[in-house]
Amino acid sequence: MTNTGTSAAIDAQSDADRADAEGSASEAGNHRQTRRSTNTVTLSDVALHAGVSPQTVSRSIRSPELVSKFTLERVRQSIEATGYVPNLAASNLASNRSMTVAAIIPAISASVFADALHGLDEVLAPAGYQLFIGSTDYRPSHEEELVRAFLGRRPDGIFIVGTDHSPVTAHLLRESQVPIVEAWDLTENPIDSLVGFSNGDALQAIVDFTAQRGYRHPTFAGSFQSGDFRAVARKASFEDAVRRLYPDEPIRVVDSGGSKVDFESGRQLLDVTLRVHPETDVLMFASDVFAAGAILECARRGIRVPHDIAITGFGDFEIARHLVPTLTTVAVPNREIGTTAGQLLLGRMMNKSSLTRKVDLGFSVVARESA
Repeated sequence: MTNTGTSAAIDAQSDADRADAEGSASEAGNHRQTRRSTNTVTLSDVALHAGVSPQTVSRSIRSPELVSKFTLERVRQSIEATGYVPNLAASNLASNRSMTVAAIIPAISASVFADALHGLDEVLAPAGYQLFIGSTDYRPSHEEELVRAFLGRRPDGIFIVGTDHSPVTAHLLRESQVPIVEAWDLTENPIDSLVGFSNGDALQAIVDFTAQRGYRHPTFAGSFQSGDFRAVARKASFEDAVRRLYPDEPIRVVDSGGSKVDFESGRQLLDVTLRVHPETDVLMFASDVFAAGAILECARRGIRVPHDIAITGFGDFEIARHLVPTLTTVAVPNREIGTTAGQLLLGRMMNKSSLTRKVDLGFSVVARESA
């Protein structure tokens, strides 16, 4: 009975829309399209072009499921013909929803974060949500600026990479009263929901792997700037693992400082390692990007990998599978972090769930040819 009643209501609405369209058609024929003095197409212009009332145009945009296919197609054609852009700001004020999600990541150029954004958008876009994206460049002060700026635009949700924030940023997030998902790490005290993996455990796992392969003189290399808390956590975990596995070995760490995460920095890190720690038999990088640069430099110099020196990475970027030799690395679920975060945010934003969740997606060591 419920289905029959719904069908009857839709049929009645369809008849009303059709009558509305037919009744306005002659009026549309007697008027030319009008615009505001700013030359902006208005909702009334679309209505006149389509031969329907402004209310029907508004309903077609806001609740298309309540409009007949005949009228909806007519309105859509008129929107396309007139170049009309709906005033979402007014609609958002009325509904108290912006239909936007703020995504704050360390770097736009890094493929791991791009993969997560694709996963996030894959979930949110079909529900009508758009992403605002900001990059912190691993600077806590800039993260605070971005959080302030985005909160001023009243997003319906926030996706933010990392769990370490300045006291001001943490306070802003906790007081924002919007669903928040932190990502790419684990903590016992998340702001709201959390999706990630343990960076420390992941690094411990690959050090254990290289030890089992017989390597005895490991060096860890990367950019350990203060704002990249995950890289710093990996460095600390490496040091702990060396103390545990090789109590008589010195701890070898090569830091590129504030250098970019790119192939050139990987080449430079290899060069420093070979000069300062020539005994190194396995060079472990904080990122696949550094590792790729090092492997390419080894090929240029005639250094055999893994015979002369083994190399590992972190992240399992696409290039890891195409290098020669292929790269042994730690795989983390980049895209799944995004899709899982999107599902958590969507559930909260659409009032389908009031629960906050902590989701550990784990990691895996991927053994390939380089170590």
